[in-house]
Amino acid sequence: MVYFLCFNAENIYNFLAFVSAVEEINNSSELLPNLTLGFHIYNSYSNLLLKFKAAMNIFSQMDIPVINYNCQTSGTLAAIIEGLPGERSSQISNVLSIYHFPQLHRYLKNVHFKNSLGEEIYFDENGDQATDYNIINLIHLPNGTLKHEIVGSYKPSAPPGEDFTIDEKMIVWEASFTQTPPQSRCSQNCAPGFRKLPREGKPVCCFDCIPCPAGHISNQTDMENCIRCLEDQWPNEKRDVCIPKIIIFLSHEESLGIILMLISIFFFLITAVILGIFIYYRETPIVRSNNRNLSYILLVSLMLCFLCSLIFIGHPEKVTCILRQTAFGITFSISLSSVLAKTITVVMAFQTTKPGSKLRKWMGSRVSYSTVLSFSLLQVLFCLVWLGTAPPFPHRNTQTEDGTIQIECNEGSIIAFYCVLGYLGFLAGISFIVAFLARNLPDSFNEAKYITFSMLVFCSVWVSFIPTYLSTRGKYMVAVEIFAILASSAGILGCIFIPKCYIILLRPDRNNRKYITKNKLM
Repeated sequence: MVYFLCFNAENIYNFLAFVSAVEEINNSSELLPNLTLGFHIYNSYSNLLLKFKAAMNIFSQMDIPVINYNCQTSGTLAAIIEGLPGERSSQISNVLSIYHFPQLHRYLKNVHFKNSLGEEIYFDENGDQATDYNIINLIHLPNGTLKHEIVGSYKPSAPPGEDFTIDEKMIVWEASFTQTPPQSRCSQNCAPGFRKLPREGKPVCCFDCIPCPAGHISNQTDMENCIRCLEDQWPNEKRDVCIPKIIIFLSHEESLGIILMLISIFFFLITAVILGIFIYYRETPIVRSNNRNLSYILLVSLMLCFLCSLIFIGHPEKVTCILRQTAFGITFSISLSSVLAKTITVVMAFQTTKPGSKLRKWMGSRVSYSTVLSFSLLQVLFCLVWLGTAPPFPHRNTQTEDGTIQIECNEGSIIAFYCVLGYLGFLAGISFIVAFLARNLPDSFNEAKYITFSMLVFCSVWVSFIPTYLSTRGKYMVAVEIFAILASSAGILGCIFIPKCYIILLRPDRNNRKYITKNKLM
C-alpha cells in the first residue's frame, strides 16, 4: 500500500502521474512480479495540524488516530509520497522515521514508462515531467454543450523558442471578458522606449512604466533595463532606436556663418578704403600730424584682424585650430602696440613743444617702431611657447545631451589661451591710461581722446566676452569670439579713423596747416 499526501492543487499533476504509474506496475508482470499496489489519498488543505493528523491516520488506519495502535486490514504499507515544502517535509520525515516508514520525494526522478494508451511518460533527473502537452480551448456552444479545441502545445524537450506554441487567432474568449486577450497582470505592458519599475511591496506582475533616461533606449516590450546607445549615437524621439548623432560646427553654409562672414568682409573693405584715403591724402597736415606710418601699420593690422575671424568659420582642422588663436593674438597685439605707440607719440609731441625739453632727441619713427616691434614680439613668444607645449587641436565633443557631436577646437592649454588674452588686455589697459592722462592736450594733438574711447570700447567688449564665452558651447562659443574680434576691431577703426576721414572728405577746410597751427597755439 502506498499513501499519497496531496497538500496543494499543484500536486494534482503529480498525483495523476502517480496513479498512472501504479496502474502500469500492477498491469506489468515484469516491473513488480507477484505484487499488487494500492493507494490512499489524504489532503491536508495546506494546514500544518491536518498534515500531522493525516500522518497519524496512516499509522493507525482510524479516523481518530490512536498512537502505537494499528487497525490496518489492507495490505502492508510500502511507502508514503508527500508534496510538502522542504521545511515541512523534514518535519513529516522526522515523524515517519519513528515508525520506520520510507518517505518518497514529491517528484519521481529518472522514471520512464508507457501508460495503458501507449503514451510514453517519463520524469527526468530533476523530477520534471517531459511529456508533451496540448493546450485546449474550452468553448461553450449555444446548445449548451462544450467543445474542446486544440489551440497550441507545450513540448519540454523541444529547443528553446520552439517548446511553446499557440495560435491566438483560434482562441475563442467568453463574452464576459471586456479585454481580449485578458491580462493576467495588474499593469499594462511597457512599450518600447520605457522600462519596468517594480512597485514596492507588490507582486512581480505589478510595475510602473518609466521612460528610458537620456542616451538610452528599449527596443522590446516589458524590458527590465534600458540599453545605452553608443558614444556617437542618440535615441530617437520614441527612445526605441539609436540613431547617429548630428555633427555640429559653425559652417560657411548656415545663416550664422554667412552673416559673420559678410560682416568680416564688409569691415575689411571699409578698412581698405580708409587705408586708401590715408595713402592718397598722405601729404595733408591731418595725416602727417598723427604719425602716418603708425596709421598705416594700424590699418593693415586691423584688416588682418577682420580677416582672421574668417578662420574661425568652417570645419575645425589641425591647421585652422592652430592658426585661429595665434593669428588672432599676434594681429591684435600689433594693433594695440600701434595704438600704444600713437599714444606715446602724442604725449612726446606735446612735451617737445616746451622750451628746454629733453625729449626732442627721442622724437622720430625709431621709438614708434621699437614700441610696436617689441610688444608684438613678446606676444609672438607667448604663442610659440603655447604651440610648443600644448597646441590647440580639433576635438569631437560627444558628451552633449542634445543628440549632437560638437566639432570644436580644444585650446590645448587654457592657461596659455588666457595668457594671450591677458597680454592683449594689458596693452589695452596701458594705452587707455596713457591716452586718458593726455586727453586735455591741444586739439591739434588731441588724438588721445579718440584713443581713450577706442580702448574703452575694446576693454568693454572683451570684459563682457569672458563670461559669455565660458557659458556657451559649440558653434555659439565660436560665434561669440568672432563677434568680440569684429566689435573690438570696429571700435578701434571707428573711434580713431572715422573722425579723420570726416575732416579729410567732408571738412577739407580744416585739413590745412593754418587751422592746425591756430588750434595748436590755443
